[in-house]
Amino acid sequence: MPAMPATSPDVEQARATTQSASMAPRREPIENLTAAEADLLEAICARIIPSDANGPGAREARAAHYIDRALGGALKESREAYRAGFDAFDRYCRSSRGAAFTSLSERDQDSVLIDVETGSATGFTGLSTAFFNMVRTHTLQGTFGDPYYGGNANFVGWDLIGYPGIRLNVTPADQALGAKLTPTHKSAYDNAMFTKAQAASRKPEADKDYADGN
Repeated sequence: MPAMPATSPDVEQARATTQSASMAPRREPIENLTAAEADLLEAICARIIPSDANGPGAREARAAHYIDRALGGALKESREAYRAGFDAFDRYCRSSRGAAFTSLSERDQDSVLIDVETGSATGFTGLSTAFFNMVRTHTLQGTFGDPYYGGNANFVGWDLIGYPGIRLNVTPADQALGAKLTPTHKSAYDNAMFTKAQAASRKPEADKDYADGN
């Protein structure tokens, strides 16, 4: 009986590529940002509220997903401010640190963010502080806001600060100093008295300073 031919290198390479692709983390669908902008925003959010010994941070809360989603709705007036800010941020990183922000060490990422926060980073429309404050504000919203809006995934933000969630009935024992309440892990809109129609009509306050060039 003739020997079976060995598997060709091309077939082996194809198998390895397929296996690698199946093991790679799936990119979350992007609604308003470009892929490069989404990666940069994810990295910035992760350093504004980092994961540490206290618990998960903005990355786990999917704060960047909240911002991307909101830029098509409640924060749509900030979309151009993000585009211009990302361009300036990337140029500053490359000129001052010699690499893109996502390629820098966490220590160097933090130093870049300090420059942007304090207004010493150059190339921005107005002071870089305005861009930093806008992203920081929206990162906080995405980490600690109601999960209905796309952030605070698995309630990690509320757990981080010890917020047990909305309660429609509060007992005297619940109000006692030092009382430890069991987290409900429910969105406000899981309750019948709140509706998604109401949520759609309420728009979070967008940070307009950077968008207006102030």
